[in-house]
Amino acid sequence: MPKVKVKRKSTAIDMTAMSDVTVLLLTFFMLTSTFVEPEPVQIAVPSSVSEIKIPETNVLQILVEADGRIFMGVDGPAIRVAMLRDVAEQYGYEFTDQELVNFQESAFFGVPLSQLKALLDLPLEDQEKIMVAQGTGVPIDSTANPSNEFKAWVKAARKANRDVRISIKAASNTPYSKIHLVMSSLQDIRENRYNLITTLKSVAGDF
Repeated sequence: MPKVKVKRKSTAIDMTAMSDVTVLLLTFFMLTSTFVEPEPVQIAVPSSVSEIKIPETNVLQILVEADGRIFMGVDGPAIRVAMLRDVAEQYGYEFTDQELVNFQESAFFGVPLSQLKALLDLPLEDQEKIMVAQGTGVPIDSTANPSNEFKAWVKAARKANRDVRISIKAASNTPYSKIHLVMSSLQDIRENRYNLITTLKSVAGDF
């Protein structure tokens, strides 16, 4: 008796639809992703068990080094320019259009206002290096600087963006007195809500 031949079916799978879905997903993530601005200094933050996530936008970030130097940064070029215009007007400084452009392209700043103009006149790629190497940070000591430029910058950020969230990122070996000075300055201008950035600490029983 002759064998019945079973007709073989093709095992090829049309991947066109899968390719379309992949391209759509890739495009979606590219358009919705928020790029993190590089910080001028590397700060090893302390650990905690808090899992509150800091928002990625509308954030005024305050970096406090172990030596007490303060660097500040805010997302949004337009907000940066509005802040600089506000603070400069208070202290009687004028900045050129090119200096304003340079400032809005800088994610962080950390020099006294009296030195900011000279810093912004430098090529953009050199500004951060010199600021970190030679900068003294944003003035906050009320004894050496009665007007406390730190407060002026925070108030200017609030004025430029009412929804801004304040976050403090301090090194784990930063003296408490330095952090307390930042918190006291915020309280002086009635900024009593802010986040302290830490790394997540594992606790006993976690796997």
